[in-house]
Amino acid sequence: MTSTDATREAEDSGPGGYAAARLRLLTEGAPSGPPRRRALAELTDDWLARLFGAGTGGHAGVALVAVGGYGRGELSPRSDLDLLLLHDGRDDKAVAALADRLWYPVWDLGLDLDHSVRTPQQARKTAGEDVKVQLGLLDARHLAGDLGLTASLRTAVLADWRNQAPRRLPELRDLCAERAERQGELRFLLEPDLKEARGGLRDATALRAVAASWLADAPREGLADARRTLLDVRDALHLATGRATDRLALQEQDEVATGLGLLDADALLRQVYEAARVISYAGDITWREVGRVLRARSVRPRLRAMMSGRNGGKPAAERSPLAEGVVEQDGEVVLARTARPERDPVLPLRAAAAAAQAGLPLSLHAVRRLAATARPLPTPWPAEAREQLVTLLGSGRPTVQVWEALEAEGLVTRLLPDWERVRCRPQRNAVHLWTVDRHLIETAVRAAGFTRRVHRPDLLLVAALLHDIGKGWPGDHSVAGETIARDVAARIGFDPADTAVLATLVRHHLLLVETATRRDLDDPATVRAVAEAVGTEHTLELLHALTEADALATGPAAWSSWRGSLVADLVKRVAGELAGEPPAEAETAAPDAEQERLAVEAFRTGGPVLALRAQTETPAEFAPAPSSADGPDPLGVELLIAVPDQAGVLPAVAGVLALHRLTVRTAELRSLPLPDGVDGSVLLLDWRVAAQYGSLPQAARLRADLVRALDGTLDIAGRLAERDAAHPRRRGVEPPPPRVTVAPAASRLATVIEVRAQDAPGLLFRLGRALEAAGVRVRSAHVSTLGANAVDAFYVTRGGGAPLPGEEAASVARELEESLRG
Repeated sequence: MTSTDATREAEDSGPGGYAAARLRLLTEGAPSGPPRRRALAELTDDWLARLFGAGTGGHAGVALVAVGGYGRGELSPRSDLDLLLLHDGRDDKAVAALADRLWYPVWDLGLDLDHSVRTPQQARKTAGEDVKVQLGLLDARHLAGDLGLTASLRTAVLADWRNQAPRRLPELRDLCAERAERQGELRFLLEPDLKEARGGLRDATALRAVAASWLADAPREGLADARRTLLDVRDALHLATGRATDRLALQEQDEVATGLGLLDADALLRQVYEAARVISYAGDITWREVGRVLRARSVRPRLRAMMSGRNGGKPAAERSPLAEGVVEQDGEVVLARTARPERDPVLPLRAAAAAAQAGLPLSLHAVRRLAATARPLPTPWPAEAREQLVTLLGSGRPTVQVWEALEAEGLVTRLLPDWERVRCRPQRNAVHLWTVDRHLIETAVRAAGFTRRVHRPDLLLVAALLHDIGKGWPGDHSVAGETIARDVAARIGFDPADTAVLATLVRHHLLLVETATRRDLDDPATVRAVAEAVGTEHTLELLHALTEADALATGPAAWSSWRGSLVADLVKRVAGELAGEPPAEAETAAPDAEQERLAVEAFRTGGPVLALRAQTETPAEFAPAPSSADGPDPLGVELLIAVPDQAGVLPAVAGVLALHRLTVRTAELRSLPLPDGVDGSVLLLDWRVAAQYGSLPQAARLRADLVRALDGTLDIAGRLAERDAAHPRRRGVEPPPPRVTVAPAASRLATVIEVRAQDAPGLLFRLGRALEAAGVRVRSAHVSTLGANAVDAFYVTRGGGAPLPGEEAASVARELEESLRG
């Protein structure tokens, strides 16, 4: 159906005909994208014009005007209609009657309507008081009635906007900043708001308003395409949901992608992120230019005269040298007049490094000139190019805006072709705050703060830039990244030894944190395996810094003082192994005085005895950097429990802690023999726990519930089920199924069973029950939570203390996985 056919159908059938024509247009009519939006706007224009004509005998002194998005013709399937009924102050009753004839048919069809009735003077006054109203009027479009009335209002509003721009633009800039703070950055959100988030449709509209002021203008290359992309996605979202929504929720993304002919939801998000990046970058440049112009206008005329040079009385711009061919001018980094990019292939990196070191932006003109004329670097890179890259990466926070300027003009992928695969690539993990490319830069920013604690800062910074570069390829990104890192390191001029170190850092960038949180550090096999993978103390030093930088750049859930203390402890042990120090004894250490006291008391009373004590701090030389994500007691507390050895201890303790809303961070269990001549033993549990919120419960309350759990009078499963029923969790995207595996050769003392599942209250209780049912003994448990994902490792043995044979271990893993799926 063409827009003409739809209009004829609407004409034949009145409002009902419009509804039918609209439905046909959206389901089988014009192609998606601008043609359909244009056809929908034309259809709606014609319908409203007929409604207007039926309600007035003449057109003089009254007009119907589309404003805002409808004024621009950007009518998505569920967009509201922004309408202004403009009149010259004539009889209020006649205008009110006309308004009723217009508004009620719109409401009757269930369409959202944003309407107002004003004279031109009232409209200008309201616009002068509310910048949002003024923005809407800038896009005013005549629909019906007195064309002269609409034209005069448009002319007056545009003149007002230009005259008031020095005052209104800062107000608009503040509105954009406040909205960005509230809604976040579109190109990094898994469920972005296409309109309100930074880099969204509202920002694109704001850039149009700045251009209309004649005070400054946005870089136009790619801006129209980016805006069209977001509008196309919003159209598909409206059709998929049947609602007027701008939020691209996870559960809608596959259907929206299909509606746009894209491969999958990841392809959709990447397209959205690309568009948002273009709009955000254009906004950065535009608002910087607005600030520069306003500062220049604020200089008094006499002062401008004093500063003026010979060039027609204009102020002479100061140019301060920063590097060879690079100068600072008016708060930006520009190319020197003598610079010759076509003869100087290192100039792009030199200019970028100088800008980042000075904390200044690269000017748009400079970046575009470099992109258009700079010669490609030879392979391998000259030493200066490599040094300038390291300087850029080591500049801290200013690196981000400089890197984004290079990326916007295609210079990054020219320098590092592998970057194309990770650019704007989403990470579907709530732990991650950023896309892959931005995460790599954020990691370099964090690593820049650690360059004083490593012997080779250059290797640390380049490893930070490359550690996730393999996420653009299928399979294990660490394995793929190792191959890419070798190629990139050789191309940018590192020698074979340094290339090997970089490859090791990329291959094993997750090794320390995964081992520290999932393995028994008292097991010599754990420390030995890490030492063999790392190879040297210098590489271990670099890997420690990279691990922390990577986690801090991931998000608050990825790093804490607790996790940092575990990594630091592992690093200390591995450093001793690499230095040739005697390995730790495999035997379990003797209990300390407090543990022994509790064991004796448990034997004497025949019941559980427990104590809460502050966690020992990490030695200063291995202490992690403080994390703002930590609560008032970031390391948690140590919970010591002694109980006569019996079945069901692990699920009983885990269940009681779940009832008291305590998070288990680590859990170790061991058996202590009783005095000579006494049969049996005491089970000692040494766990680290933290309150999910609020304060810790009293030890007496925990003990009372534990006694009841062990004797069977406390129905833990029932209590947890009641709590879940009373406070049901919101069901979002269906999580992937749990997975339970046996870690090969992880320990000679026990079998290590790894569990990956959706985190939930009582999960450790359920795992404990399943392990008890499987008839194995849990020697220790290492629990970690990354966002919504729990990754737990259990060291299990047979009753006699030996590791499980291969077949039995696989059978236990299958039983555990089946219990979680059920």
